[in-house]
Amino acid sequence: DQAVCIGGPLPAQSYLRIPALIEAARASGADAVHPGYGFLAENAEFAEACRAAGLVFVGPSPEAIRAMGDKAGAKRLMMDAGVPCIPGYQGSDQGGERLADEAARIGYPVMIKATAGGGGRGMRLVRSAAEFPDLLRSARSEAKNAFGDDTVILERAIVEPRHVEIQVFADRHGQAVHLGERDCSVQRRHQKVIEEAPSPAVTPELRARMGATAVQAVRAIGYEGAGTLEVLLDREGH
Repeated sequence: DQAVCIGGPLPAQSYLRIPALIEAARASGADAVHPGYGFLAENAEFAEACRAAGLVFVGPSPEAIRAMGDKAGAKRLMMDAGVPCIPGYQGSDQGGERLADEAARIGYPVMIKATAGGGGRGMRLVRSAAEFPDLLRSARSEAKNAFGDDTVILERAIVEPRHVEIQVFADRHGQAVHLGERDCSVQRRHQKVIEEAPSPAVTPELRARMGATAVQAVRAIGYEGAGTLEVLLDREGH
């Protein structure tokens, strides 16, 4: 029931101003901050500022946010932790020729994905080598405009996949549990439209295996709080 003015109506004047948010917490006597959804919810600098101010940030640590905020780095981390990942390329050489060679090695169709991306932006499905240069330029341009970063990764495209998410909870003592799955396969432009739980495609055995993998992943990250692991299932259920 308490409101604190944090600035003007534009996000850049208010919700994106970290010092103003920390000052609002101090002025109101709050001892914890929930970042909401969007704005600074996945911003490591904000989580770090909360920690420095002695506030509990209701969410993962700054280190975990940084580890998972970059698709290339996150994928390398997951592979090192033994989590099954889609074959692809997440190297630092971003030259057009190198990326085209890697796409040919992976085999078409391939997905181009912005490493800093989300919401389907900076993402393109490439069905042939002839399409690759134009779609790479398009993905990079969109990623640069949306995220200020045009770095991409490549992945083998899974044809007609099911998109299944595993809900996890972890504490700061290394304990983690999963709470089952939801099927998010009904999408439009890579955006989820309907989420269904439990998934009609997941058996009890597969649920146990996916859940164990999700717990293994969050422990590798040192994750804290509520989170989601996104899984793709192909036609054979792999």
